[in-house]
Amino acid sequence: MTGDTTDPQGTAALRPSSRVTLDDVARHAGVSSATASRALGDHPHVAEATRRRVREAAALLDYVASPEATRLAGGPTGRVAVLVPHPSRWFFGELIEGLEAELRAAELDLVLFRVGGPEERHAFFARLPARRGVDAVVVLAFAVDEVEHARLASLGVVVVAAGGRVASYPSVGIDDHRAGRQAVDHLLHLGHRRIGMLAGGDEQRLSPDPDGRASAWRAALRDAATEPDDDLVVTVPWDGEGGAEGMSRLLGLRAPPTAVFAHCDEMALGAMRTLRRAGLRVPEDISVIGIDDHPLAALTDLTTVAQPVREQGRRAGAMVLDTLRGGPPPRVPPAEMLPTRLVLRGTTSPPGVPR
Repeated sequence: MTGDTTDPQGTAALRPSSRVTLDDVARHAGVSSATASRALGDHPHVAEATRRRVREAAALLDYVASPEATRLAGGPTGRVAVLVPHPSRWFFGELIEGLEAELRAAELDLVLFRVGGPEERHAFFARLPARRGVDAVVVLAFAVDEVEHARLASLGVVVVAAGGRVASYPSVGIDDHRAGRQAVDHLLHLGHRRIGMLAGGDEQRLSPDPDGRASAWRAALRDAATEPDDDLVVTVPWDGEGGAEGMSRLLGLRAPPTAVFAHCDEMALGAMRTLRRAGLRVPEDISVIGIDDHPLAALTDLTTVAQPVREQGRRAGAMVLDTLRGGPPPRVPPAEMLPTRLVLRGTTSPPGVPR
């Protein structure tokens, strides 16, 4: 055995070669390639200890940065791309508010890219305008397919998800199954057994966990020794008009439900409009519960399961900053789950019992 293959720090095998790459430097420094690029490019949001570690690794390996490598993460642009399907909707607006507040404090700017309908979304990922130069990308509450995932990976920047688990990215959201159980278990506790469900349609993959709330409905009923009736499930868009239309369909059944679980508050509010127009009372005739704690939920006295939407955006922003400041990339990207809570108001009561 010769003395040239290793040294006390295990660095000799990585020593100079004309083919040393930025990835070699990143591996030796124990950081991601994007962080190594920022450290060598004097990015303002890289911790000094990380910057020093990367520079020492580069010097040890005789690394010389190429123009392409220095552009790996867009350089120190001070901008974060935010991919959002429907920026005008309350849920996405709340996520953006929390995210923007966290990043603004670190002097980073948000660049919003709308990826709503299928054509718009396809065009965005085909062009990927984020290549214009950003330090990170935040995906807001929609699932990405394999092609989209590969396109994002080609940027070589930090990708974080807010509003639910997306692919293998670090993310922050809620446990959709648990939130659904809180809603349906409440109705079961009141004595309801014929419980309808207004399920959010997911043709645009707007929910990272489209099955979480639906599986909660089925599991809760089975735990209550009640076999789920698929006739009581209506899949509609995630909005008030969808909820109104879905409630009409449930009322058309020979045996309508005594209670309705809506996947979001806006759908629940639409359902309440249909019930009012049909001359039915809530909750005396039919109980209604949603998920979110939308501002209109309190105004309409809607029972719901509250989720901290703005805090999810803020925590996603903190994840971006933590990664930009350096440190080793996690072996398993973190999926932070924030708690939900049942908020009792006036739209639920025992079946057939006047309030």
